[in-house]
Amino acid sequence: MASETDHAESVRALRQLRRMRTFYTGGAVLWAASAATVGWADPGSRQMWVSVALLVVFASLLAMTSLWLRRQEADQKDEPVHHAAPRRTAWRRHANA
Repeated sequence: MASETDHAESVRALRQLRRMRTFYTGGAVLWAASAATVGWADPGSRQMWVSVALLVVFASLLAMTSLWLRRQEADQKDEPVHHAAPRRTAWRRHANA
């Protein structure tokens, strides 16, 4: 059984992976547009190849992040969901006693 800190870290990891996936998607779109624009204006130029190289880097990062995210989400589906009862604060316990 996983402890609460493991679950919190897992939730934070998933949130971070989603943010990074969004960032890498934006980078891939940006570099794809740049490569297409520069490739249209000056095919075979150094700027075009740099844009293509950066597109490959961002697309690879996006693919790896999506794969990790899918694996993390699949691992979490196997765990049972536990909903904790609301905590009673110390002052309430003493006031009701």
